[in-house]
Amino acid sequence: MQERRKSLLKHAQKSADCDVLVSFEPENLFYMTGFWGEAIGVLEGGRTTIIAPELEVGRAKEESTDCDVVTAERGVGLLSGLAKMVQGRKVCTDCQSYSTMETLKKLIPTIKHSTEPFYGARIVKDEKEIAVLKKASRLIDAMYEICADKITKGQKESELQAILMSFAMENDMFSTGYRSTLNPLIIAGGPNGALPHAQVTGRKFASGDLIVVDLTLRYKGYVSDATRTFGLGRISDEAKQIYEVVKESQKAGLKAVRPGASCKSVDDACRDYINKKELGQYFIHSTGHGIGLEVHELPTISQRSETILQNNMAITVEPGIYIPKKFGVRIEDSVIVRDRPIVMHKFTKDLVVV
Repeated sequence: MQERRKSLLKHAQKSADCDVLVSFEPENLFYMTGFWGEAIGVLEGGRTTIIAPELEVGRAKEESTDCDVVTAERGVGLLSGLAKMVQGRKVCTDCQSYSTMETLKKLIPTIKHSTEPFYGARIVKDEKEIAVLKKASRLIDAMYEICADKITKGQKESELQAILMSFAMENDMFSTGYRSTLNPLIIAGGPNGALPHAQVTGRKFASGDLIVVDLTLRYKGYVSDATRTFGLGRISDEAKQIYEVVKESQKAGLKAVRPGASCKSVDDACRDYINKKELGQYFIHSTGHGIGLEVHELPTISQRSETILQNNMAITVEPGIYIPKKFGVRIEDSVIVRDRPIVMHKFTKDLVVV
């Protein structure tokens, strides 16, 4: 935790010219303190303080690491407590609320908003974070074994989701709460698979379906993300051919992952292979993204990214081809950037037909 705090302050001073860092967002609070809840984290020099309402104080004391915990009333009370603590200092915060920031500017004239110190520190994972991500990835692999065993003709997408989420929750894995979807998972059979971010429906699986199963789940705060595409019954030659294109594209992308390589070069590796097969028009999203305390965080693995990969970044590599109204194929792994990248998911990427 001390190394994380040193990194946070280093980035605060470098990117925002601040010597006090204040976290409102739960992901950043957790990264700074070890506590995930409704509170404000304050990092200054060698001291870390949590300002929390009474209902969170007990848990904050139990779950945080080397923090002072101060009680304040919800709302303005929390902000007033913060102002007294940091008055006259150069303060940087991740606060996303416009109204809260307006109040803070009146209470703390020196405060500024920036998320760069948090994302700058979080973009490279430490060994503890990597261990959690590896464990999460092993659990997701076990869920793909369940898919291979449980997917049947006539089963609803929603029924498979229920089976998988039951296993996940029994193993301390939970929905990420990602705001752009109403479902914890993406399970998309047949033509629904042509929608990269399909919502889970009551559609029943049918023979000939390709079934996209995208599992993005949180374990001990951290998000692992993988996708496999299964076949059911008799699969068309077209579907098999496109599956192989995506598999080879992803293999090319994984081969391009290494410290010092550009994120763009990973995207290029996947995209160039698909373009050579004259299917580029059906690859309609970027190749990947960073993972960690959020589903999508830095770096972005895209054509426009100028970021250079560093040792121990955690990213996804997930090319896909989507044939409108017919089917989709996506294959995704979460990866730790190393000279020999650690592909954290071991479930086969050969087409599994059930």
